[in-house]
Amino acid sequence: MRERLTAYAHDGLTFDVRDTGPEDGPVVIALHGFPQTSASWVPVAARLAEAGRRVLAPDQRGYSPGARPAAVSAYAMPALVGDVLALADAAGVERFDLLGHDWGGAVAWALAAAHPERVRSLTVASTPHPRALIAAMPHGQALRSWYMGAFQLPWLPERLLGDPRTGVRLLSAMGTPHPEQVQAFLSERGAAHGALAWYRAFFRSLAARRSAEVPPVRVPTTYVWSDGDPALGRWAAEHTGEWVDSDYRFVVLEGVSHWIPDEAPEELARLVLERLAD
Repeated sequence: MRERLTAYAHDGLTFDVRDTGPEDGPVVIALHGFPQTSASWVPVAARLAEAGRRVLAPDQRGYSPGARPAAVSAYAMPALVGDVLALADAAGVERFDLLGHDWGGAVAWALAAAHPERVRSLTVASTPHPRALIAAMPHGQALRSWYMGAFQLPWLPERLLGDPRTGVRLLSAMGTPHPEQVQAFLSERGAAHGALAWYRAFFRSLAARRSAEVPPVRVPTTYVWSDGDPALGRWAAEHTGEWVDSDYRFVVLEGVSHWIPDEAPEELARLVLERLAD
């Protein structure tokens, strides 16, 4: 029997991990988004574990207390992808199924595109392929992404999110599940800065035109989008399939907001298992 994985090291950092399900089961790596942690995957992971899958859900860079570098450059996409590959290596897993939501979905797209030899299948909730997202900017996505520009301001977003009064109000306005718990996490030393650094590194990559370089994905893929998502619009969702050169399924969840793992865990788990069965 394999030992439960609770933490692993990479790039001089230490990452916390939730390890759920049969220890000898096929591995699914689940990547959370902003401003949540691996806790967002608990309902989905429980359902996947019941189906015999081992789910590894890390608290990613900026979220694990031992992995909060100060430099924005430390949050570039190659580093985030490297963190996930290091997790698979620490677990002794050569190939794995990949699941991502929000920013975790962006990392999942990039990893699957760059390392198809490591990824058996890909399921992404909410986040379109990066090139579809960029192409959607003239089609209403730029207005939906206004907050990403606001997050480029120095120190002020950290101050607002770290304050219990303003932080809970902002998170509630975003519809974030369990806003009090999330705000308590963001008030930890370096947590808000690390979470926001993902957005700042993304804007730097846009300026350098690196975000448009993610190639098409060549592994079997399911993309799950919800029509109640205020941040990620339909145009990018409907065009994401243009960047998948493999078996592809596009699923629209009606009446669900951006927070798919929290609001529709049973449906998302079912879709993941259907992809794994294929």
